[in-house]
Amino acid sequence: MAVDRACGVSAALSAQFVTLIRGVNVGGRAVLPMAGLREMLGAMGLRDVRTVGQSGNVAFRVAEPINPVDLDAAVGAAILARFGLSVSCLTRTEGELRAALAANPLAALVTDGRKMQGIFLSADPDPELLARHDPVALDPERIARADRVIYQWCPDGILAAPAVVPFVERRLKVRATARNWNTLRKIEAILDR
Repeated sequence: MAVDRACGVSAALSAQFVTLIRGVNVGGRAVLPMAGLREMLGAMGLRDVRTVGQSGNVAFRVAEPINPVDLDAAVGAAILARFGLSVSCLTRTEGELRAALAANPLAALVTDGRKMQGIFLSADPDPELLARHDPVALDPERIARADRVIYQWCPDGILAAPAVVPFVERRLKVRATARNWNTLRKIEAILDR
């Protein structure tokens, strides 16, 4: 099933998206070959498919209009069908990703991009849940939030910092995936090609 046909859009390619696939190729588990992923996405009707690293970062173009949530579902279903992996996919438009990078309220703290992460959320958290379980309270000096993204500076390393992704998923009931700042900048760079 091609995404372009399924979503009823024309063949003109214009919109660029980034999909972040959670939990693949980490510690030898959930192995997802990037060449196979690119091939699969191309067969779905996505164009100009590019990956960054081995951890499930993919940029592509599609015809407008299409909802990123529909892309999440289509890509996740295709990965399950082809590779047998049940994964969480979070898709952002090019503009949303660039805006999230530009708006980093912790940018002045960052001395090493490997220790700064952007945590992307599948949806805006319920305001009542957020009021009771604000992730910023885990480390107010080093965690900030914005529209469907949480910023976390981890000067002692990501493993030594509060585990925001499980907290968000358990308490706020939304899916989340994190990428370090160096990886996010590499993804941004391929959008310029």
